[in-house]
Amino acid sequence: MLKPVLFVSAVALFAIALSTSPTALAQDAATKTKVTNDSQTKAKKLFAIDCALCHGATGDGKTDLATDMQLNLLDWTDAKSLADTQDSELFKTIRGGKGKMPAEDKGRATDDEVWNLIVYIRSLGKAQPASAPAAAPAASPAPATAPAPGL
Repeated sequence: MLKPVLFVSAVALFAIALSTSPTALAQDAATKTKVTNDSQTKAKKLFAIDCALCHGATGDGKTDLATDMQLNLLDWTDAKSLADTQDSELFKTIRGGKGKMPAEDKGRATDDEVWNLIVYIRSLGKAQPASAPAAAPAASPAPATAPAPGL
């Protein structure tokens, strides 16, 4: 009687272990990444070196290289552009590459640095100033009136 219970328990644990994908584990790692001013400064430098060439210094995706390579990149200055993308998906794309985008090798950036890069990329959509309201048309000067006689 004990053997079937142990066997079923072992199979259940094995199934649970298989269902825990690397992506889920990576998402958990993101919550453990310490984000500091220093780590974000490093992330900004990493972005400038490895990402800005295609994605643009501001993350708008409008670069000559992207145009030449016929890439239609997201405009990360718009926070909505990544709203439906989980951090784990971004991590997987950065770490493994996608299409014409090369992978970010572990020798160039640690996992913590990639997670901080994701935080930095998400901040690009928040850092943009709101559109300034349209300036009101300048009031035309009042016509000059002649001084009253005798004054």
